[in-house]
Amino acid sequence: MEICTITESGQDQVNKLCQENEAYAVSLNVKGGGCAGFEYEWDLIKDKNDLEYGDEIVDCGNGYLVIGSHSIMFLFGSNIDYKKDIMGAMFDIQNPNAKSACGCGVSVNFDESVFS
Repeated sequence: MEICTITESGQDQVNKLCQENEAYAVSLNVKGGGCAGFEYEWDLIKDKNDLEYGDEIVDCGNGYLVIGSHSIMFLFGSNIDYKKDIMGAMFDIQNPNAKSACGCGVSVNFDESVFS
């Protein structure tokens, strides 16, 4: 069972970022902070030896999306896309676990009772 799905456009962007930055993977985590209580944190993983036990690894073809083990429960069932529009370009996460989100697309809040 997959933790989340990533669209073709999302996979293309992961592959592009890995190639341009000579990275093994793009990582996605959820951490405390942001205007809604939590925020999505994107980073690059340069070497596969930097992976942590329990990380979810999604093969995108020429690179990987890595979901940090402590973020899996927050991202379960999410759809990750990469969108370009007049406002710019960004990864767009449609997260069924989110109770609310900020307009910036980075900050999110969860009903924590669901996770207990």
